Amino acid sequence: MHSWPAPAKASKSRCNPSTPDEDSMAKKAKKAAKATKKAAKKTKKAAKKK
Repeated sequence: MHSWPAPAKASKSRCNPSTPDEDSMAKKAKKAAKATKKAAKKTKKAAKKK
């Protein structure tokens, strides 16, 4: 599924169950930041057209 080494991830989640959630949250946050940047660029272009 994912490219990271599976055994290391599995052992980490056993001693610290919050790590997988934190990883996915960080990825979602990065995606959201990219999306907002794209939206900002679009609005700037629209404002220039006016």
